[in-house]
Amino acid sequence: MERGLLWLPLLAAFFWLAWQGSKEYQKIEAYRTWAEQFERAKYDIYAVLGQKGNTITWGKPTPQGPIKLETFSLNDVQNINLMVDGNIIDVENLPQKGRAIELEFVFLEPAQSVRVPFTEIPLAAEWGKYLQGQLKRLKSELIE
Repeated sequence: MERGLLWLPLLAAFFWLAWQGSKEYQKIEAYRTWAEQFERAKYDIYAVLGQKGNTITWGKPTPQGPIKLETFSLNDVQNINLMVDGNIIDVENLPQKGRAIELEFVFLEPAQSVRVPFTEIPLAAEWGKYLQGQLKRLKSELIE
């Protein structure tokens, strides 16, 4: 009986891990369905992000699907910054580690920005480079 009691916490941990894995699988499946409407999309545990044309949509992943969705246009964005631990980082000179990794979208209106969290610096840098290229293309089209 004592051995059974020793194994009980291990059994509880196994069921908890299985339950967590099931929830994460549901989040990924809900994201997959949501992401079909976009040309480019990303998923991680902090946020989902999708781009269709000049429109960016982001929110928080849940097993039922993304929530707290926000949408904005790249036409309204003045600048895109890669932020690591609250500091603006050059996408060509990335740090190895960071706790808070975000892409900051600074709008034309003063003192307004949106920060989309990421789990990995290289992924955030890749998205930052791509979206900065899209932003430059948009600005050059407006000038012409």
